[in-house]
Amino acid sequence: MKNIFFVFLSLGAAVLITLFQPYGHMSFSAREMEPGAMASGHFRQAVTLIHSSPVTVTKLYENGSLLAVVSDEAMLDNHLKEVYKNKYEKDFPSSKVYLSKELYLTKEKSYCSYEDIDEEIISYLDENNMYSVLATAVSLSNDEGEYARFFVSNEEVYQRAFREYVCLFISEESLDTLQNGESVPELTTYGTRDMGISIAQKVSLSEDYASPEDIKTTVDEVVDYLAYSGKEEREYYTVKMYDTVAGVGARTKGLTAAQIMAINYRKIKSIDQVLKEGEELCITYFSPMIDVVVYKEALRSETVYYGTVVVEDATMFKGEQETRVEGSNGSRNVLYSEKWNNGILLQGVEKSSIETIHPTDEVIAVGSMEYPDVGTGSFRFPVDNPNISCPWGCYYGHRGTDITNRYEPWGKVFAADRGVIKENSFNYISGNYVIIDHNNGYESYYGHMRVPSPLPVGTVVDKGEVIGDIGMTGRANGPHVHFFINEFGERRDACSGFLDCDSLR
Repeated sequence: MKNIFFVFLSLGAAVLITLFQPYGHMSFSAREMEPGAMASGHFRQAVTLIHSSPVTVTKLYENGSLLAVVSDEAMLDNHLKEVYKNKYEKDFPSSKVYLSKELYLTKEKSYCSYEDIDEEIISYLDENNMYSVLATAVSLSNDEGEYARFFVSNEEVYQRAFREYVCLFISEESLDTLQNGESVPELTTYGTRDMGISIAQKVSLSEDYASPEDIKTTVDEVVDYLAYSGKEEREYYTVKMYDTVAGVGARTKGLTAAQIMAINYRKIKSIDQVLKEGEELCITYFSPMIDVVVYKEALRSETVYYGTVVVEDATMFKGEQETRVEGSNGSRNVLYSEKWNNGILLQGVEKSSIETIHPTDEVIAVGSMEYPDVGTGSFRFPVDNPNISCPWGCYYGHRGTDITNRYEPWGKVFAADRGVIKENSFNYISGNYVIIDHNNGYESYYGHMRVPSPLPVGTVVDKGEVIGDIGMTGRANGPHVHFFINEFGERRDACSGFLDCDSLR
């Protein structure tokens, strides 16, 4: 009779299922329709009771599959609070803990009640660390939509890190001035001033739960992520005796002193800082998550080179020459508008200029129309828009001056003075190089040119005449001209009495 009773009970339940289906989602299987049956799910809970009408149960799913039926949801909530207090409150203050992203709870209708295994469920959660912490989600997006998302412990940590990251490319003083809408002080001497700053991407913050292992809790972690997009590969250089900040960049990746200082901002506070022998410096430049664009104005003093006027004097023998008027260079102040992206100069455009000293042309009388091949004894920079990337001695054994074109990295190379092409060749250190003999005891040297100079040995060149293109052949880490002067056979620093290098600072 007992078996017959359960048969009728099961049939009655089936009728109720059919009649009350619209009541709501009801989850069960035929084998769960009697006490003692094992429910589906990870824990295989036993059915303890069959109801004549559906009841609400709380089910816990993992990655879309049933894990278990929770008997006391309040007990689970209390356990989450205990987990937060005992395990996460120290690292994540003012936060809370919830189940991990793989888990979710649902309310469902069922005719069955199940055995209470809440303690087993909690043990399973603890053993597998299946918890998430409420954190600040940082979303980065561009015109194509969101391209990155990461988590920080709270908004304050992110804001501090974001400011520290931005200040790798702009001074704190300038940043505060621009953010407060104040006027930027006018340039009263040579140098630069920051005129504006923008972030190329959109950054938005929100609250969300994340695995504790995925949450960045320190300012340094966030700055490193913004600077290197989460990539951990770095190259390092061990400082040698006599190394300078500029020298480290020049002999490794061709980075500027400012860039070496930026990527080692915890260690280097000035480009003139004395480096400690044996110190490890990072030489891998940023691969940023966001683009910090800084707009600058730069006031520079530039040399206006004098020209040479040749006049024929019929009273002089052929081949004779005489300087009638000594040439002298002039100068001008030039204001440039510059655009920098993540510490890299993208563009420089001349806004205005004023001539401060007018040049005086050199006048030479010659006994024929042949152009003289003897130098003037004064030298011009071998490139336009000159910038010293690595001065004489910027690292041990560096006997020359590395000069770049600030705005045209692959621009033209010019003869520093009048003379004759003495050598036009190649070696594994200097790459394509040219030596000009000025026939007055001086020679000038031009290394790392992009391609061999088109001028053959013996060609007479005038001061300022194009002799080739800036390059990085040979042992070079970036486009520049390796330049020095030979004075009666002795190699000399071009910035020691030959070129006005002080005007570039």
